[in-house]
Amino acid sequence: MNDDERMNGSPIDLRHLAEQTFGNAELEAEVLRLFLKQSRDCLDRLSATPDAGIAHLLLGSARGIGARAVAEAASALESALLRGSDGGADLVRLREAVAAATAFVEARLGGRG
Repeated sequence: MNDDERMNGSPIDLRHLAEQTFGNAELEAEVLRLFLKQSRDCLDRLSATPDAGIAHLLLGSARGIGARAVAEAASALESALLRGSDGGADLVRLREAVAAATAFVEARLGGRG
């Protein structure tokens, strides 16, 4: 994440996203739509049955688009679950990070989502 994004509190590293999508706006939109779907699906599944594998799946998806707060929260949840914890506080943190990222993504897609 660059200094401007840190200062603005952007939940997505747009430079990383552009690198991952080769600067292609259509590919970026598709990747972001996939993230929206996958993050919602993963949160639903994690709420029903906490599972380290699902947390890991969301971790990879978040890293792919540069959603660092989501990735950090998913990693913390994965670690907690692997240690045998219920991960309750980490799941709350993950929900908050996903909410911020999805709001940003939806605004960026501007109705194209």
